Amino acid sequence: MLNVLLYVLVLALLLLLVLVIFAIRRPNEFSISRAIMIRAPAETVFPLIDDFRQWPSWSPWERLDPAMKRSLSGSPSGSGAVYEWEGNKQVGAGRMEILSTTPSSRVDIKLSFYKPFRAENRTTFSLTPQHGGTQVNWEMSGTNNLMFKIMGILMNMDKMVGRDFERGLAAMKARAETEASLNATPS
Repeated sequence: MLNVLLYVLVLALLLLLVLVIFAIRRPNEFSISRAIMIRAPAETVFPLIDDFRQWPSWSPWERLDPAMKRSLSGSPSGSGAVYEWEGNKQVGAGRMEILSTTPSSRVDIKLSFYKPFRAENRTTFSLTPQHGGTQVNWEMSGTNNLMFKIMGILMNMDKMVGRDFERGLAAMKARAETEASLNATPS
């Protein structure tokens, strides 16, 4: 019995070692992005991103915890605007700060997660005018430490976070297209 237990322990340690070696060889950086075509001008879409007060209408994480605590500080919108949150285990806790904006074109955000794990990422929204609307690209990038490399082996982070991005972009599209149609309707 002791031999079997020792054999199982050695086998488990070897599997763990193989997992760690495999994880170490994974990329040090990651990037997740999704895009959508919105039938609205960039001037309609941009304020939905550049003003954290607008995020509850489209952010995929806002509905995960109705009791989530939110606080806004800094500038009302644009560079220097800050959004902090603390919620249940689905939304965790963190902070976003808009670092720079290019009106109707780009928003760069520093994204800091505090719970359930610590991480520093960059989020960029790029808006490109297209015939009949605006192409919106939402990208998050950052560094993969060993824990994230191991998690990436066990879970497809691109799929998980990408699904959230897709839901958020779809909600943004609905909101912006509704606003654009209301603004286009003659009074």
